[in-house]
Amino acid sequence: MISVWDYVISFLVGGFICFLGQILVIRTKITTARILVLFMVIGMVLEVFNVYAPFKEFAKAGASVPIIGFGASLARGAIMATKEYGIIGIFTGGLTAAAGGISMAIFASFLFALIFSSKTKKGGH
Repeated sequence: MISVWDYVISFLVGGFICFLGQILVIRTKITTARILVLFMVIGMVLEVFNVYAPFKEFAKAGASVPIIGFGASLARGAIMATKEYGIIGIFTGGLTAAAGGISMAIFASFLFALIFSSKTKKGGH
């Protein structure tokens, strides 16, 4: 059963991950795309060293919703597919494991593109 503390912990952990990302955006010259890749790689590394599962058990959605959860999902899928299919699993397993999330992101992007009109930032390149 989910308790109020599960929500609080999820909010605090997820918020802290976003806080770290925002600090990197503000204080460094690292581009946002590279920060996303960095967080995804952190999730992959945590999964490879079996640290992500206990972290996710503690943080629940606070660990699985941010991009580190996507990275861990890709790594978990690649690991499982490699055990089953060999070397080809490295390339197919990650996408198979993350297919639901990727499909939902594409669908949501399409839906929001129909509803809202995008605008370019003034002075942006």
